[in-house]
Amino acid sequence: MRLHLLAHAATTASRHARFPADEPLDDGGRRAASALAGVLAPPELLWCGPTRRCRETAELALPGRPVDGDAPAEPDPGAWVGRAPDDLAVEDPATLQAWLTDPDAAPPRGESLGALLGRVGAWMDALPRTDRAVVLAVVDPPVVRAAVAHALGAGPPGAWRVDVAPLSRCVLTGGDGRWNLRLG
Repeated sequence: MRLHLLAHAATTASRHARFPADEPLDDGGRRAASALAGVLAPPELLWCGPTRRCRETAELALPGRPVDGDAPAEPDPGAWVGRAPDDLAVEDPATLQAWLTDPDAAPPRGESLGALLGRVGAWMDALPRTDRAVVLAVVDPPVVRAAVAHALGAGPPGAWRVDVAPLSRCVLTGGDGRWNLRLG
């Protein structure tokens, strides 16, 4: 299987490095996602994260293509929705530092990195194994980070080392608990 992960297009929160709410793409994000129409090869299966920005990216990049299933949701930022890490570093540095260094620490009323990695890894390993399936999943950047870390066996420290810009694409091959990162 080839699992293509496409990070959603830009939003106001992504441009300002804030923990996102369920928000739409901004004007630049809509233009950039629309520019992918006709460029992306049609996948055999299209899965999409539940956020508005993922759904909108899929609709603009693959117009008329119905979504076949759900991809994992991003981690719940809890009380940090709409907040910038720089502001949190001033207001609550201990909680932010714990979240950045302890995979089991979570934002207040939110989800930890460890829980996200577990969810994404379980989803990947449960995907149907076929030799020719090309699956495109439009997801939030933390899901891409978690998928790459799972594929490489890099764990939580590896997830923090993956930068994911809007509309970044990543291809993972394999399944059944054995994944590879494909470049090129």
